[in-house]
Amino acid sequence: MEMHGYNMPEDLYYEENHFWVKEEEGLLVMGMDDFAQVMAGEIVYVQLPDDGMKIKKGKKFAKLESGKWLGKVFAPVNGEIAEVNEELETNPGLINDDCYGKGWMYKIRPHDKNEMEDLIHGKDAIEKWLLADIEKYAEG
Repeated sequence: MEMHGYNMPEDLYYEENHFWVKEEEGLLVMGMDDFAQVMAGEIVYVQLPDDGMKIKKGKKFAKLESGKWLGKVFAPVNGEIAEVNEELETNPGLINDDCYGKGWMYKIRPHDKNEMEDLIHGKDAIEKWLLADIEKYAEG
C-alpha cells in the first residue's frame, strides 16, 4: 500500500522503530520498512547475530549502519534467532533495493506469536503512526 510516498504493506506488522514483521511457516520474518530505509540512505552494514541467539521483546539485539546513520534493531517479540539473511553481509544494499523481499534481515522463532498483536497493524493504525513519524523526522 502506497502511503504518503512510502510503500507500507498493510498486511505486515510494524515495530515502532520501523521494522516490519510477518509470519511465514511458523517463523517471524523481520526487516526494515520503506520509510526507515529511505530516511537512512544507503545501508552499508547489518549486524547478523548467531542463529539460536535469545532475544527479549523491546531489547536491542543488532545494529545497522548507513553513511549517515547508526540504528539499533529491537526485538519485536520474545524468542530466538532462527536464521539471518547472510546475503546482507556482502550486499547490505539489498535492504534499499527490496526491503520487503530479498532485503529481509532476520527470522525469529517466537515464544508466543500472540505478542505480534502489540505491534502496529491495520491501515488506520499504520497511517496514524507513519504520519506522526513523517512530521517528526522527514519534514523536521
